[in-house]
Amino acid sequence: MSGILKITLVKSMIGRPEKHRKVLTGIGLTKLNKTVELMDTPSIRGMIGKVSHLVKAEEKIDEVK
Repeated sequence: MSGILKITLVKSMIGRPEKHRKVLTGIGLTKLNKTVELMDTPSIRGMIGKVSHLVKAEEKIDEVK
């Protein structure tokens, strides 16, 4: 689990519970279609799990040259 996650906000947080909005701002997602790259830690995975219906998360594959 020591990689990088690319997390994109794909659905609006309008009308969502306050807990969901706080999780999204904690991740760094404030606008629709914004993407952030974060370390793959258990706490970040838990945050993604809480708002999985609003975000798209994918593992970033590092290319070694």
